[in-house]
Amino acid sequence: MSRPTPLRDVHESLGATLTDFAGWLMPLRYGSESAEHKAVREAAGLFDLSHMGEIFVTGPQAAEALDYALVGHLSVLATGRARYTMIVDERGRVIDDLIVYRLGDEEFMVVANASNYPKVAQELQERAKTYDAAVEDRSDRYALIAVQGPRAQEILATLTDADLAGLKYYAGLPGLVDGREALIARTGYTGEDGFELFVANQDAVPLWNALIAAGEPYGLAPAGLSARDTLRLEAGMPLYGNELGAELTPFDAGLGRVVKFDKPGDFVGRAALEAVKDDQPGRRLVGLVARGRRVPRHGYPVTQDGAVVGEVTSGAPSQTLGKPIAMAYVDTGVSEGLAVDIRGSQEPVDLVELPFYRRKK
Repeated sequence: MSRPTPLRDVHESLGATLTDFAGWLMPLRYGSESAEHKAVREAAGLFDLSHMGEIFVTGPQAAEALDYALVGHLSVLATGRARYTMIVDERGRVIDDLIVYRLGDEEFMVVANASNYPKVAQELQERAKTYDAAVEDRSDRYALIAVQGPRAQEILATLTDADLAGLKYYAGLPGLVDGREALIARTGYTGEDGFELFVANQDAVPLWNALIAAGEPYGLAPAGLSARDTLRLEAGMPLYGNELGAELTPFDAGLGRVVKFDKPGDFVGRAALEAVKDDQPGRRLVGLVARGRRVPRHGYPVTQDGAVVGEVTSGAPSQTLGKPIAMAYVDTGVSEGLAVDIRGSQEPVDLVELPFYRRKK
């Protein structure tokens, strides 16, 4: 049985197509996913992200515990700032990719993916045992609503006095939004500017409705998982289970920069990652743009002269480019003469560097 978010009734009243995603009942689309995608690129979209996990690490040694538990250097993070990082196992394989917010000297919030946060919480609890720090999974207490798009700041500014203009990318601040307490963050997963609002479950419905009303003059539209996926694909952002997984290291995904070997002390996975950090990966993550109209999908083989040289991790029609696009792992050194095997037909593709789309500043 899929678990509903606090916004389920709202989604149903809007006529959303609901689907299971990582054990949660989530809106796939409200009508036209292409219209939702376009709204985010040109105006703003409203997303329910309440399936994400919120795990709090607190105490005098919370920072040191996270330095040991994760690949990033979290103890140098300033209060109010956030950082993208990962938790890996002893083999250096990715358990999950995370965003960590420092809320105070001794308080951090770790945001984990829906499919992984119970395991992340368990791992953090185990790894923090020798530190003066407490780990608490508070995911059940929070709803998460995101406003994404070039007009997101204008819309949110009608509902809060918080300093949105001064809020930097990968930062967060507490504030009142429509009179309700929220942690206002600015990270995003669409390639556009935008804000994430962490609020108590009981505030989710009234806040959603207030945002819909405030955003109507600006062209805001509710957006589902389908639009979220095509937007993050255009932005070249990885999805756990596709570009990241239990058999991949951060280096395999081209994200070795998040591994901080220069931080003091040991961390879980350090030895395994140090052993491979200078190796040339056998495959690299690239972008593919189809020459035809058929869409490369997850799991489809990438070929060169009929030989398999890679595999598609994510693929979809790109509303922005007007062509099908995909991310794929391909053999290092391969760049030309590529095709994707789509049900026995070799469909030619061009290899490009990621991302496919960058917003205008």
